[in-house]
Amino acid sequence: MNPRGDGYTRPANAWRYAVLGGVLPTSVVVDGRRYVHVETLKHDFFAATGLYRGPEGLAVLKLGRSTDFLGLPMGWLGEILESHEWALYARASGISGVPALIRRVGRNGLLRTYIPGHPLGRREAVSDTFCDELLAILRRLHERHIAYVDLNKRENILVGDDGKPHLIDFQIAVWLPPVGWRGWWPFRFLLARLQEADYYHWLKHKRRLRPDLLTEEERQRLSRLSIWVRLHRAIARPLTYLRRHMLQRLGRSGGAVPGSSAK
Repeated sequence: MNPRGDGYTRPANAWRYAVLGGVLPTSVVVDGRRYVHVETLKHDFFAATGLYRGPEGLAVLKLGRSTDFLGLPMGWLGEILESHEWALYARASGISGVPALIRRVGRNGLLRTYIPGHPLGRREAVSDTFCDELLAILRRLHERHIAYVDLNKRENILVGDDGKPHLIDFQIAVWLPPVGWRGWWPFRFLLARLQEADYYHWLKHKRRLRPDLLTEEERQRLSRLSIWVRLHRAIARPLTYLRRHMLQRLGRSGGAVPGSSAK
């Protein structure tokens, strides 16, 4: 099966990829406007992200998983994840540094504005104001009862062509407003701890990128590793290692999907 119709060969172990055949569609039509595939930015088990060109310029399409896994339908998972991410982007609407939504695409996709720039590099030279601008984004999110949760991943922080930070990928972000069941004490406590972890990971980025700008208070806070951060490491690191090891072994038996490792 060739989902693109352009000579692309279906890769081995295509079940590893979120979109059928391991490749993003050549184009999508949203509100009568056609968006044409330019480049695949990222494609893994849970989602595929691509750069598309529409009538008004570039946009980013993200599609949640639709490929079956071990004979089991997984479209429901992609729908849940992208519906959640759409809702979180909507909650963050209007915050400078967060891309704006354009439209839902089918049941498991979203189209958002494109931010000209690149993922934050490990040792990238950033401006004197970059870290404070990133913290300002976090504070605006926190004011709206959102915990970003995934700030430890550098590729979720874009450095715009203007040198300013932008946050993308709200797939595992959490929104817990103080109303209804979300206002109960355990959820208020959970939100506070997750937001605390956001701040901790921001401090780690600042220490790596601009250690010269760290205050003494920030240095002391970094030295006191939160129990919640320790717990996250204890759980997440072994799972991350296991996943990478599994995919590396599977990758030896089949061809790679172009763009699947792009960030």
